[in-house]
Amino acid sequence: MAIPGGSNVMTATDTPLQQRKIAWQTGRVQAIVAETSRVKSIILQPANWSGHWPGQHVDIRLTADDGYQAERSYSIASPPEEELLTLTVERVEDGEVSSYLLDELRVGDALEFRGPIGRHFIWSQTRGGPICLVAGGTGITPLMAMLRHRRRSLAPIPASLIYSARSLADVVYRDELDTMAHGDRDLRLVYALTREHPSDWNGHRGRVNEALLAESSFTREQNPTFFICGPTGFVEGISSMLVKLGFDPLAIRTERFGPTGA
Repeated sequence: MAIPGGSNVMTATDTPLQQRKIAWQTGRVQAIVAETSRVKSIILQPANWSGHWPGQHVDIRLTADDGYQAERSYSIASPPEEELLTLTVERVEDGEVSSYLLDELRVGDALEFRGPIGRHFIWSQTRGGPICLVAGGTGITPLMAMLRHRRRSLAPIPASLIYSARSLADVVYRDELDTMAHGDRDLRLVYALTREHPSDWNGHRGRVNEALLAESSFTREQNPTFFICGPTGFVEGISSMLVKLGFDPLAIRTERFGPTGA
């Protein structure tokens, strides 16, 4: 669930979209993909979609027979080049919306949503790089839209992704990420496993720390732009470490991403 957070950056160039009222519409579910044991991607065919920026999200609204409604926000994982819209949903214990989306929703069902929403946490290849993406758990979702867009653009933009997950089994889009990184010398992929590691694991063990950020985040002279998405504590901790390392606070963009009882 996306929680549009306060960005540390907001300049004139960060507002390419005009303020407008966003109407609710219906999308038809085309496919449902199991990403991990707790995460699925829902692929929608929107009835009317004007396009989006990588990093934006949509609101989903469920309406019960008695009229009760529940709304939640979910980041868009698909790039703007795709006609279909991909939303990635993580199960929240006792969450009324995530439980329905993961357990009840079926291919062919209609889903009410509105979007795209959000302007502070967006990136496109026209802005160039380097970019450093830092994800905690399903905070990878909006960052995946950026990486997919970068790949479609074929632009050799230097990028790195530092992805913190509890285990390899909890890494969302793992096969696709590994394929992206393989053969792309401009993309650096780093997993940080916080709980479980394969016996032969040679990657980072434990939480993302200053040493890992310094090693994987380009140099200050390269002036990277950071996009950080994850639970609030994760985002605040990473942001503080980057500032401590001497990176420009105005180049750090954040979005909190995590369960809120959904």
